[in-house]
Order: sequence, then C-alpha cells, then structure tokens
Amino acid sequence: MLNEEQKEKLLQIARGSISGHFKGSKNDGISVNDPKLNEKMGAFVTLRIGGELRGCIGRMVGDQPLARTVADMAIEAAFSDPRFAPLTREELKAVKIEISVLSPMRKVSSADEIELGRHGVMVRKGFRTGVFLPQVAEETGWSKEEFLSNLCSHKAGLSPIAWKDGSAELHVFSAEVFEEE
Repeated sequence: MLNEEQKEKLLQIARGSISGHFKGSKNDGISVNDPKLNEKMGAFVTLRIGGELRGCIGRMVGDQPLARTVADMAIEAAFSDPRFAPLTREELKAVKIEISVLSPMRKVSSADEIELGRHGVMVRKGFRTGVFLPQVAEETGWSKEEFLSNLCSHKAGLSPIAWKDGSAELHVFSAEVFEEE
C-alpha cells in the first residue's frame, strides 16, 4: 500500500506530533501533498520502550486523512492510553514508534475465515468491542481459539466464548505494519 518514503513521512509525523505536544503545539498544522497520505484510512500507533508496550491507540475507521489520523493517534498513544501514565520527555528518546495502517473491515460469518497473523480482528456485541491487530497473534503465539477468547474476555469484556456461541460479530482487516529503525 505505502512506499518507503510514505512510511518514513508517517513515522516523522508521529514523532513530531509527540515532540510538539511537549512544546505546547496543538497538532493543527498537519498537511502533506501526497495523495495516498491524504486518503481516509484507519491506523494505530504503538509505542514501545525496550521492546515493552508503552502505549497503543488507534482509529479503526478512516474518517480523516491518514496523516492526520497518525498524528492524532501518536498523541493519544503517548498521553491518553489508560493503561499507562503519560509519556515523559525523558522517555521520548527511548520510544520506538510502530504504525499499523488498516484496510477497511469486513464482517465474517465464522472464525474459519480468520487467518492468524494476516488478519486483525474486531469483536462486537452491543456496545462492547475489542480489537487485536494482526501482529498480536505472532507476538503471543496463541492458537486461534486463545486469540479469540482473549479478545472477547480481555479486550471487549465479553464471555471468552462469545466468538464461538454466535452472540458476537467478528470483523477482520489487514494492516501494513512498519516501525522506526
């Protein structure tokens, strides 16, 4: 989907947005001339320090230009992930940024259609939703059953078998994942 120059530009936007936030910048001036970076696409920004998760927030649906989504999600991952204290200036030097640019989601009728490592999955039942990016399957080494059970119980607050008993919807998407060197 993206070439190396576009990936590098998005990584620069993410880091610049976080840096700018420390300086009081409001992130309003994000503009790029690349038509691909101006397409409406969903994206997640993941922050790691020493290989450990330090923040991860994203937007599933592309409702604004990709460059703007990345800028906004970088700030959210750094300062608003409820699992972590806000990032400090000192930590910024050690942070490694990863971006996942998402394809549109499609509903699947059964877990048989899910390919671990290729598909990210969103489970939904009523107002409860949970999402795992495609790389979660590889990082955890879970089987498909473990992956879906953890998604339901730990991310969506549902029964671990909600994916199996037909009470929840499953949606899949793919992601182009890249990170800083």
